[in-house]
Amino acid sequence: MSQSFNPYAVGPVAEAPMETRSEFVRKTYTHLAGAIGVFALLEALLIQLVPAQAVFGLLNASPYSWLLVLGAFMAVSWIANKWAYGGASKTMQYAGLGLYIVAEAVIFLPILMIATTYDPAAIGKAGAVTGFMVLGLTAIAFTTRKDFTFLGGILKIGFLVALGLIVAAVFFPGLASGMGLWFSLAMVVLASGSILYNTSAIMYHYAPGQHVAASLSLFASVALLFWYVLRIFMSRD
Repeated sequence: MSQSFNPYAVGPVAEAPMETRSEFVRKTYTHLAGAIGVFALLEALLIQLVPAQAVFGLLNASPYSWLLVLGAFMAVSWIANKWAYGGASKTMQYAGLGLYIVAEAVIFLPILMIATTYDPAAIGKAGAVTGFMVLGLTAIAFTTRKDFTFLGGILKIGFLVALGLIVAAVFFPGLASGMGLWFSLAMVVLASGSILYNTSAIMYHYAPGQHVAASLSLFASVALLFWYVLRIFMSRD
């Protein structure tokens, strides 16, 4: 007697039937594309509606303003991930994804305002490079069928070191000028590793009903990659 497969049952998608796995991947990347589209729309609206003087006035109010913004972003990200990963209902999962998109749009606003004012072409160039890199990394993960989640420990250490350097740069401004291009390049490497990690997790470790959470994790990695690719293009001026 055959048993029907429950897409919300506990267990990795790798153990599901081929049809379920394909549907999971399709839903994940559809949601990722939607998240990127909503993010782009929000940025366009914020740049039009929010005065640049207000944004930079707030950031320049204190030497620690950016650190406070980063702390708030991390707190909101934690909440968004908790909702998306642990949400008992689809509404809660989508609320987590939506909250994270809004948080990314807010934290990206200053750098996009600067790019829009001084080098609008940098945004398009960074977007194109990020897109090609994501496609290439995704192809590597899918075609090699290697489980890149072994990178998890390395990525955690790398991101902790990066966070420590960012915090240190707030207290020691001279360090920030010294980090420059090399720090951005190192973060591009970390973000690329994160995309490989999350792509493998989609194939091997997520449960079939977690496509919203999977798209959030990928969106976070793509946004991080775009941030530092954009910084590299802007630093070339």
